[in-house]
Amino acid sequence: MQQAPLLPISPEDYLRGERDGDVRHEYVDGQVYAMAGAGENHNIIALNIATELRRAARGTDCRAFISDMKLRLAELNRFYYPDILLACDPDDNNAYFKEHPCLIVEVLSPSTEATDRREKLHAYQQIASLKEYVLVSQEAQRIELYRRSEDHWQYYLLDDPADILQLECLDLALGMGVVYEDVFELQEQ
Repeated sequence: MQQAPLLPISPEDYLRGERDGDVRHEYVDGQVYAMAGAGENHNIIALNIATELRRAARGTDCRAFISDMKLRLAELNRFYYPDILLACDPDDNNAYFKEHPCLIVEVLSPSTEATDRREKLHAYQQIASLKEYVLVSQEAQRIELYRRSEDHWQYYLLDDPADILQLECLDLALGMGVVYEDVFELQEQ
């Protein structure tokens, strides 16, 4: 017996389902994929970073969002739920999704790491407003930063306890101790 192919749904039907449903889904070209829940370390790391972004964004046009704000990539027909999204364009004012982020942070999980490194990296780099994409490990003190530099992307690896994550969107410096507070006991050398 052959399984029937899944019929694609429209972005409008997807958005309606997300507003009315209890489970979050990402949307890729007409197909929806349920989101897995995150563990304690994942949540602590995301909250640590989002707290500092929120504090730095006060008094600016920037707004920090954590895990429940969708990112719409209209030209790729996708909606994702980044762990953290920083939007600084005052015209990017849809209540259910953002389209012009300055910064996206994904905290890596075993079930999502491959997607974050390949599919999302490629998709996010197509966003004209995006300046930085950050991948944060929850298994070790390791942060990977992709930063737009004119017409190309630069890669930075931070894996020393003394390293500082410098975010240009808000001119914010985050030490490893801030990012990993209550997750790892870091020893500066």
